Amino acid sequence: MRALSFDAFPIERARSARATNVETSLERLSWLMDDLFRVPVLGWRFGLDALIGLIPGFGDTATSLVSFYILAAAVRYRVPKVTLLRMGLNIALDYAVGSVPLVGDLADAAWKSNHKNIDLLKKRATVSAEEARSGRVSDWLFVGGIILGLIALALGSLFVSFYLMFRLGELFAAIWN
Repeated sequence: MRALSFDAFPIERARSARATNVETSLERLSWLMDDLFRVPVLGWRFGLDALIGLIPGFGDTATSLVSFYILAAAVRYRVPKVTLLRMGLNIALDYAVGSVPLVGDLADAAWKSNHKNIDLLKKRATVSAEEARSGRVSDWLFVGGIILGLIALALGSLFVSFYLMFRLGELFAAIWN
C-alpha cells in the first residue's frame, strides 16, 4: 500500500511566529503613553496616559483617542479581526477602569494598554511596515464598529456620572434643608 503524499498540492503557509517590525512612530507613541517616566528606586514606568488620566472627564477620553490611532494602524497591518477586537477591549478596559478617580489612574499606569496593543500588532501583523499602506474595507468597518462601541461606552459613562452628581446634589440639598 502506497502512502498518500500532499507535496504536489500548494499549501499557503502561515507567517512565522517572529514579530513583525512596525513603524517607529507607533512604538514611540506607545512609549510616550505608557513608559515615558521612571520611578527612580523602584524602576516602575508610567507615561502620559496615567498623567493625562488624572484630569477628570477629559483625561481618559483624550488618551483613548490616542489609542484609537494604534487600533487604526492595526488595520493597515492587516491584523485579524479577533486581534482588532482584543485591542479594542484593551482600550475599553483602560477607559473604564481609568475613569475611577485615583485608583483608576494607578491601574492605568499598570495596565499599559498601548504597549499591549503594540505587542499584539507586532505578533499578529500579516504584512510588513513597508507593505502597510491601506487595509481592507471590511476591517475598516469592523474597527469603525469597535470605535463606535467605545464612544457609546464613553457617552454612557458620562451619562452615569452626571446622573450620580445630580442624585448626590439632591441628597446634599435634602440634608442641608
